[in-house]
Amino acid sequence: MRTLVVGASGAVGSSIVENLEAHGHAVTRAARRPCPGAVQVDLRHELEAFATLAGEHDVVINASGVEVPTVALHLPGATLVDISATGAYLGALRRTADTVGASVVLGAGLAPGLSTALVGELDAQDGDEIDVAIMLGSGEKHGAAAVAWTQSLAGSEVTSRPETEVVTNFRARRTLRGGDGKRRIYLRADFPDHTLLGGRYDVRSYLALSSRPVTAALALVGAAPRLSTLVSAAPAIGDDTWALAAINRRTGERRGASGRNQSAATADLTVALAERSAAVGPHGSVTAHDLASSEELLAALCARP
Repeated sequence: MRTLVVGASGAVGSSIVENLEAHGHAVTRAARRPCPGAVQVDLRHELEAFATLAGEHDVVINASGVEVPTVALHLPGATLVDISATGAYLGALRRTADTVGASVVLGAGLAPGLSTALVGELDAQDGDEIDVAIMLGSGEKHGAAAVAWTQSLAGSEVTSRPETEVVTNFRARRTLRGGDGKRRIYLRADFPDHTLLGGRYDVRSYLALSSRPVTAALALVGAAPRLSTLVSAAPAIGDDTWALAAINRRTGERRGASGRNQSAATADLTVALAERSAAVGPHGSVTAHDLASSEELLAALCARP
């Protein structure tokens, strides 16, 4: 599989490259800034040059954090696997891809990605309400793109939601039993599984961190968005565990998963979905749930070379 990794110098991108090469795939590294061993690609300004490069590959993985929906118009024969967690962007990417029949995997990683598969496997009926509990390790040092994304949520509107009224990130709270079996207070957060899967039922996503004091600090940032710079300044307190759970409020049915090292897990899942996408062939815009079961994705986490 010939793979172009955009954002190859980042925390997740470098892990994706390592994983792909360990699986024997040919990899071209691409980065926005000059970087040894990488071609320079800026998705914000150089889509024509990107299209030429993409045409030489089977799969393009966007791990750059740059969210430009028109990238779907510049994929001559390649499939795009995007690890974004932004619902508004993924929705726009889907609509753009569908206008030209481009093959795109919408959300590849823990949430969305594995969380999408867990939600999709629930025996939900029309009108059911699904809670997605996302717990991430506060002790893991995340890349700049992930920190900036989390910081941008503070005080902003949840766009991927079933409600008609405005919902603000990090303000509503719900106590849930996570994928690791532990009960925590979770904060409403703008993860995109409602956008990806919420046609028949309502999906609400909630975020907690492995350190309860850090989760409380995130709630403070939600109440006072001017403090959002604390997200990037905060030390890595806690551990690197993660846990996901999808819960049907009506029936109590739940599906969950847990592990360690979010960045490595995201890389493993992204590569697994890229391989599955390449094996399937042209498929239009799909989610992780369309390509693999949660069991298959969890097996990929256990099979790191």
